[in-house]
Amino acid sequence: MGLSDLHSLSPFDFHPRTRVVFGNDCIERLGELAREIGGSHALLVTDPGIEQCGHHDRARKAIQGAGLTLSLFDKVIQNPTTHEVEECVEFARSRNVDLLVGLGGGSSMDTAKGGNFLLTNGGKMEDYWGVGKATRPMLPMIAVPTTAGTGSECQSFALISQAGTHRKMACGDPKAAPRIALLDPTLTLTQPKGVAACTGIDAVAHAVETAVTTKRNPISRILSHEAFRLTESALPRVMENPDDLEARGAMLLGAALAGLAIENSMLGAAHAAANPLTARFGVIHGQAVGLMLPKVVRFNGEDQSAREVYQELAQLAGVARNGEPGRNAVEALASLLEGFLRRAGLAESLTELGIPESEIGDLAARATEEWTGKFNPREVTKKDFDSLYRMAY
Repeated sequence: MGLSDLHSLSPFDFHPRTRVVFGNDCIERLGELAREIGGSHALLVTDPGIEQCGHHDRARKAIQGAGLTLSLFDKVIQNPTTHEVEECVEFARSRNVDLLVGLGGGSSMDTAKGGNFLLTNGGKMEDYWGVGKATRPMLPMIAVPTTAGTGSECQSFALISQAGTHRKMACGDPKAAPRIALLDPTLTLTQPKGVAACTGIDAVAHAVETAVTTKRNPISRILSHEAFRLTESALPRVMENPDDLEARGAMLLGAALAGLAIENSMLGAAHAAANPLTARFGVIHGQAVGLMLPKVVRFNGEDQSAREVYQELAQLAGVARNGEPGRNAVEALASLLEGFLRRAGLAESLTELGIPESEIGDLAARATEEWTGKFNPREVTKKDFDSLYRMAY
């Protein structure tokens, strides 16, 4: 960033709340770290698939080996709802736990975070929809991701769906941020190819969206750019060779950095457009955001400041040269993102997903209500969302 970019030095308050521990087999340090932050009885929050992979056994041995008591809640589902969170809280209360460990994908970490709100502050999940609504201290938490995607391990937000409407609620509070994010690349080797693709595309999308939001600042810029550099180069390698541990590590670290970027600059219209596809039709989040992101990049590319950022990202990826016209770079970046979907064998249109064209109006209305769209570099109206969905159709 040179002197010509001084106009972008907007005010910020950078307060990292999560210690990041990275390295192969660092899950063996889980018990030591839990004891270090004052835990004596840990609740391990995970899902049945993680148990089958044996990851929970590694976590159990590390925790119990450090002399802590362990209780296991293994009923996490994809896109957790208020029902699963309440079930987790009821279980935790019966065990008198004083530390939470979220082991798995974003769903496990979100369930643990959501449970933390209710366990310590009472009420129901809807009471915390928004930012900073927890008034009491919360339990310490360690997040251990087994997928490289959401970056939830470095965020103070829990994404929980309402059990009835399936609308996603972003419930955030500084106290909800994990004390420690434990990033062990070996845990991601067991991801099926489809899961690795969807979560990986989500991580790339986080890097791209956070780079251009209206809340972006010099710190988030560093995080977004490095997250993009790591993920865009590592994702194709993971797709081609799932056992490439170096690429797995780059994806895991990139996803965490993108999570930190979200914490500092929020997200944009691609996530606002993706969430209704998940809530209304059950489209996997990574598939949904991966489909909508290239369309949003082209839409945002009409904004000069966003275009300049996209130009930087395209140059980082090697798909645009220095001095190349900005609009060419925007198109090159959008094409690169579409290529990730193609390489992963994911749907490239709403038609492929079986979504009727008649539903576009309703989807557009829902997208305008999504919080993340408010931070998009260009204002996005219902008419704009309608157009974006039609481009994806």
